Amino acid sequence: MTDTNDIDQFLNSDGLDSTREQEIGQHIGYRYDVNLVPDYDRLTPYLKEYMAVMGWQDLNWLEDIHLGYEEGKAAVFDRNINGWVQVPDGVKLPDNQQDRDMIARELLLKFQMSDHHPLVQLKKAYKKF
Repeated sequence: MTDTNDIDQFLNSDGLDSTREQEIGQHIGYRYDVNLVPDYDRLTPYLKEYMAVMGWQDLNWLEDIHLGYEEGKAAVFDRNINGWVQVPDGVKLPDNQQDRDMIARELLLKFQMSDHHPLVQLKKAYKKF
């Protein structure tokens, strides 16, 4: 752990300062950069409806979902399958990163609820009733 009073802590450490960061082996960026916290004015209509149905006041577990890239293609990481879900060809991505992250969150939700998600396929194959 680094000293949080050290102004050079990110220059002098691997960035894995919290116990959770050390457990997962990666930096949790929004802990340090307020710009990574979602701007709720940029919610897509789908995400607004999802939050209403779920009874949420915030994006809860979706806050740390961001649009990234896999093999040069825009993608979002799905922790449930430990893999990347690529944005379909033809989807026009906005220039603003907050808007791109909202699209990533929507894509992830839709994929996780689709019949194409591997966990849905496993349920069909192994459920007892």
